[in-house]
Amino acid sequence: MTPSLPRELVPAVIGILVRRGADFASAEDAVQEALVRALETWPDDPPRDPKAWLVTVAWRKFLDTARAEASRRGRELAVEAEPPAGAAPAVDEELQLYFLCAHPSLTPASAVALTLRAVGGLTTRQIAQAYLVPEATMAQRISRAKRTVSGVRFDQPGDVATVLRVLYLVFNEGYSGDVDLAVEAIRLTRQLAAAIDHPEVAGLLALMLLHHARRAARTAPDGSLVPLAEQDRSLWDTGSIAEGVEILQAALARDRLGEFQAQAAIAALHADAPTAGETDWVQIVEWYDELTRLTDSPVVRLNRAVAVGEADGPHAGLAALAELDPSLPRYVAAAAYLHERAGDVVTAARLYAEAAHKAPNLAERDHLTRQAARLNSRLRR
Repeated sequence: MTPSLPRELVPAVIGILVRRGADFASAEDAVQEALVRALETWPDDPPRDPKAWLVTVAWRKFLDTARAEASRRGRELAVEAEPPAGAAPAVDEELQLYFLCAHPSLTPASAVALTLRAVGGLTTRQIAQAYLVPEATMAQRISRAKRTVSGVRFDQPGDVATVLRVLYLVFNEGYSGDVDLAVEAIRLTRQLAAAIDHPEVAGLLALMLLHHARRAARTAPDGSLVPLAEQDRSLWDTGSIAEGVEILQAALARDRLGEFQAQAAIAALHADAPTAGETDWVQIVEWYDELTRLTDSPVVRLNRAVAVGEADGPHAGLAALAELDPSLPRYVAAAAYLHERAGDVVTAARLYAEAAHKAPNLAERDHLTRQAARLNSRLRR
């Protein structure tokens, strides 16, 4: 019995309770209580059928709670008609739960929190620690999200693209507190990939695996950022890279290209290069062209400009950059890098310092400050 098994069963159990007549908020609360009991009792007395055990305990908890609310006669009538024991209907409750938690009526922050709670099975405290907010704040966010979707029909078709964006938001949070959100996002995306045959789900899973494979090389022992070109590639997880590439190739073979597949293809080209100098930048630019066609995202165009600078020279990259809005996040940092590549050290040093002031986090600010200091030291010499 693995410690993660109860959490892996949470989405399906919530779905079964909802289809039996429980509203989403009450079902989620009941399953969380059943999960606590499972973690207390399963190590010493594991059930033969963990999913059935969770369904039974959670359903009883829901009935107890519903019956205590005497003023709500409508629910009383629904829960009295408990269905007979036996196999659950052959419907994909877990997939519907993904769609419900990523409902368009929710803000991205609320969708992420509700997904981690209802689909991921994390506690409110764990989610609060991961996002560095008070537990009470996170509890209110989750309660509001549950109220928002409580009236949504569970069998309405969902939007796969919205679900994938929520999972990608979780992945990009990385590691904080005692919950590794990157690993959690990969786990949830694996579950989604098992529940739905969709090339973009596979593309997102491949992208996560390829990015996560480089994790050990991204920071130096002192915690400072290590740029991709300077990373020790012997630290990259070759197993995750191989799995990501295999998943990506199968998705691309279906000829239904989406943005996550295109992003994964770029990540795969970086992973495939034995050294930074052997990176196939020409092909990376081609994939950025595809990604621009799919998304028309200014951030994608910014990354493309840097890739053009690698493929065709820094002056070509600066020309591509000049077509973009200078207020874009990381625009100044990209300009600093390309100016340094072009040999304009004075301008690059100034831009690195400017970019450091605009950095979105402390790690990037420190990295850019060190780049400015390095070039200023060269100028003084």
